[in-house]
Amino acid sequence: MDGLLRRMFEAMVTTGQLTVVTARGRRYRFGDGTPPEVAIRFTSPGWQLAVLADPELKLGEAFMEGGLVVETGSIADLLALTMARSVAGERRLPLAPLLAVARRAVRRLGQANWRRRARANVHHHYDLDDRLYSLFLDPDRQYSCAYFEMPGQSLEAAQLAKKRHIAAKLLVEPGQWVLDIGSGWGWLALYLASVAGARVRGITLSDHQFAIARQRAADSGLGERIEFALEDYRDTRGRFDRIVSVGMLEHVGIGYLPAFFAKAFELLAEDGVCLVHAIGRSEGPGVTNPWIAKHIFPGVYVPALSELMPAVERAGFLVADIEILRLHYADTLKAWRERFLARRDEARRLYDERFCRMWEFYLASCEMAFRHHGMMVFQIQLVKREGVVPPTRRYIADREARLSAAEREGRPQLRLAGT
Repeated sequence: MDGLLRRMFEAMVTTGQLTVVTARGRRYRFGDGTPPEVAIRFTSPGWQLAVLADPELKLGEAFMEGGLVVETGSIADLLALTMARSVAGERRLPLAPLLAVARRAVRRLGQANWRRRARANVHHHYDLDDRLYSLFLDPDRQYSCAYFEMPGQSLEAAQLAKKRHIAAKLLVEPGQWVLDIGSGWGWLALYLASVAGARVRGITLSDHQFAIARQRAADSGLGERIEFALEDYRDTRGRFDRIVSVGMLEHVGIGYLPAFFAKAFELLAEDGVCLVHAIGRSEGPGVTNPWIAKHIFPGVYVPALSELMPAVERAGFLVADIEILRLHYADTLKAWRERFLARRDEARRLYDERFCRMWEFYLASCEMAFRHHGMMVFQIQLVKREGVVPPTRRYIADREARLSAAEREGRPQLRLAGT
């Protein structure tokens, strides 16, 4: 078994320095000797065999349960080494081809997100103790990719830039009726109402997010402009000048993409604009990482643009613009991971050590997926007819400048999420 483990890590690690100590005490070294230096140890033959059989699922579980101990470096360093491997290296892993075929065959079953299941999936992740998210998110509680306009920009500034960028692409005017699908803790709805002067309906399936968002709107004096609802997008009624969805499409499921875009088309005014901001795959259709699906986001699927476009076209939309944000989410996740680790003791008091290791692995593995495994974020701007959006992108910068000026004018101060 030690020999198989050695061959697996030879396929996975080509750069850096990785030392692996097996459960029997054998020591192997991999990589080219360049930084970073990482050393790990397996604590039992059972965990070693599990990781050997299914590293995509069991590596994270071994770290969570203490079956794999990182003795030098961090789990992020280990994942940076193993996830930077080539596609050819992945194919040399013992059971990788068979597991890939099996997971692709059943992927739709894991994303059968009918209404009750969709709400249960949201509850699993977003209705955790509210104090957990305050440990690593910005004060506005934005749990999606920031928009870094320049190197070294703070997370808070990049998250504000994200709101401004989205509002500019929506071409929001005062008094317009906006639907925010997957409104979270209310950050975007509050911005659109307070800075852009819109009226907003935000819908979510999270009880905790709904309660905090509604309280924030009331405390900010924006209750007349904003309404939040515990509502599945499939049940929404009305007609909206603008529709926006940030970080929610990943929870729709591959089989429900046509229904999502058909519903958005039904709800959007004839001269309206719809903007979808979501994680995507730059390397074509795939399957959800099994560890993420089991422990973090049940029912989730990150689609490739090639999987979205047929649903967009069948719904009747015209694509006005697509922007790809490449490493923005990697940098966002790095900031979250560093903040979480700085307050790890507080997280342990909220939950336990196993939870902390799970959360650290989640943030690190997602960061490395954006750095090495073809994950990106896209913003798709959709309309029903030509002439709604200006013919060049210059309007985005112009509108961002106007929104930035409105922010400085002292519009109503927003109550921080969870305070």
